[in-house]
Amino acid sequence: MKNIKINPFYLLITLLIIIAMKADVYAYSINTSSRGDESKDLFIIDSEAAQVFKSFNISENDIYLMAQVVYCESRGEGFDGKVAVASVILNRLVSDRFPDTVAEVIFQPNAFSCINDGKINVKPDNDSLDAVYTALSGADPTSDSTFFYNPAIATSAWTNKINKKDTVKIGNHIFFKT
Repeated sequence: MKNIKINPFYLLITLLIIIAMKADVYAYSINTSSRGDESKDLFIIDSEAAQVFKSFNISENDIYLMAQVVYCESRGEGFDGKVAVASVILNRLVSDRFPDTVAEVIFQPNAFSCINDGKINVKPDNDSLDAVYTALSGADPTSDSTFFYNPAIATSAWTNKINKKDTVKIGNHIFFKT
């Protein structure tokens, strides 16, 4: 796996978002190594002016795994659709209703169709990686959605039975909260 570097622009955007919000932020760090003893934080977001609700670490492997999901779930969608899928993963990560690591969120049973059908082992494109970094910088076109589906191809009956709140249509997908 190649080294993934953080674009300074994304760091600047993240810092501006924290300054603008001054509350409701999540602390996270991104490290460059999957080996815990040699990991080096590229940056850590934390602010005394901000109330941090949940903290989590995102490794290079987590970013790559997220990009794989983004690639599989939003292939053929525009960049906003890719950012939206990455945002759903992050929204689940910060929610108390979902697991506490990127891998646990992604591999939660029936969470993502690309896991269910075994198509996760792909090489994500640059747009998918960029979408993950954009979501990590705080962009979320879904309004904090934790679910999404494509009504044209969805095969699960749950999409018709569940009470959807704050729905947002981006490309071919519907994003929502419950």
